[in-house]
Amino acid sequence: MEETNELIEQRFKKLDELRKLGIDPYNGRFTPDSTAAGLKASYGDIPKEDLETDPVNVAVAGRIIAMRDFGKASFAHIQDATGKIQIYLKKDVIGEKYSLIKKLDIGDIIGVNGRLFRTKTNELTVEVRDFVFLSKSLRPLPEKWHGLKDIELRYRQRYVDLIVNPDVKEVFAKRSAIIKAMRDFFESHGFIEVETPMMHPIPGGAAAKPFKTHHIALGMDLYLRIAPELYLKRLLVGGYERVFELNKNFRNEGISTKHNPEFTMLEFYMAYKDYNFLMSFTEEIFSYVANSVLGTLKVPYGDVVIDLTPPWPRIPMLDALKQNGVPDDVITDPEKAKKWAESKKIDIDKGASHAKVLDEIFKEFIEPELVQPVFIIDYPVELSPLAKRKKDNPDLVERFELFIASREIANAFSELNDPVDQRERFLKQVEAKKKGDEEAHWMDEDFVKALEYGMPPAAGEGIGIDRLIMLLTNSQSIRDVILFPQLKPEQ
Repeated sequence: MEETNELIEQRFKKLDELRKLGIDPYNGRFTPDSTAAGLKASYGDIPKEDLETDPVNVAVAGRIIAMRDFGKASFAHIQDATGKIQIYLKKDVIGEKYSLIKKLDIGDIIGVNGRLFRTKTNELTVEVRDFVFLSKSLRPLPEKWHGLKDIELRYRQRYVDLIVNPDVKEVFAKRSAIIKAMRDFFESHGFIEVETPMMHPIPGGAAAKPFKTHHIALGMDLYLRIAPELYLKRLLVGGYERVFELNKNFRNEGISTKHNPEFTMLEFYMAYKDYNFLMSFTEEIFSYVANSVLGTLKVPYGDVVIDLTPPWPRIPMLDALKQNGVPDDVITDPEKAKKWAESKKIDIDKGASHAKVLDEIFKEFIEPELVQPVFIIDYPVELSPLAKRKKDNPDLVERFELFIASREIANAFSELNDPVDQRERFLKQVEAKKKGDEEAHWMDEDFVKALEYGMPPAAGEGIGIDRLIMLLTNSQSIRDVILFPQLKPEQ
């Protein structure tokens, strides 16, 4: 720490010296005409002799990430958004300004004008004719050979992480490409992208605890949305038949490798479709995105290769429990289910319903086994208060969850459009909330009113974008794919 403080003091001293010389260390007047990657692409194969006989003058800007001083000449590498390129600073070429080399530090951002040439080792290099300070770095970057290894520090100081770890920048470039591919897919299938409120008077659309805030002018409490579902369905009532929203949701839950309280979700709705159609449609979505971004449907993830090639298995939830050794009487008898869960040391709320107990058993015993893509279908109605009942078994609903790499990636169902049934289910959720279920749905009278005007039969789905990006970038933590994840305050 003392060494770091001393280095910072030295840099502040250089800052003062530059200003005394009348030099602006934060000069904003420089326009690059080239990038590191662009120069290598255009001139990487040009022979040394050609560059000498037909000079190429360039202007590039970037951050100094390495520097070697040889007295009357110096080599450095500067890094821009596209990569890095070597520069050569020579006293005989730059003249009196060469004395300012001593004021340069690794981390400084500079602009250089010069011509391209090749060194004795054949590296494409810019021979600098002039340079300007654009931003003086007052804090040293992590050591060249050790980089930034402290995981939590990387998340807290993502700006440094991006400078010193090029692989991190690549993850977020892929994130952008994945989101673009998603938008391209939906727009090509006749969907319209919409934006619905982030602050809700009644939180709804998912089983989750909301964040609460207060609007002073309106004198009312509001909640950061846990899902856009009920607003998107209102648009189906209004006459839109294919809508999607790609935006943030907020859930007041724990933080883990799979959960961040603020996360990105793509949610979409299609009139006149059901969950059977959605399963095939989902296979099409994931295949399109993986092929667009990675060029393959075989995706390395940790120690395995995930094969996204359709079709994917479709297994009823209760069958999945049986197939993995959960006794039949646990599935049919609420009391035996609770006792069995307790014997397996599964944490169950005291007043948990039979369906909730089975859901906890599923999460504990079945989810970790679901590595390759699989649709788990036909959930108990109590777990899905917004989904349509199955005609041949009204205790279940037409719902699926997509699991890949032992985690839920998507959740979908045939949408409940019966306002009478919806009201009854909301009332049951209200009772559950009174009994202590903090994640139970609230009563939303306006949504029921909207259904009373008539909503077409429809299917809807939410896809966890952060988890999809984790999969396609081989990232083991959700924090690795969120630029600025939520963290506890520093001690």
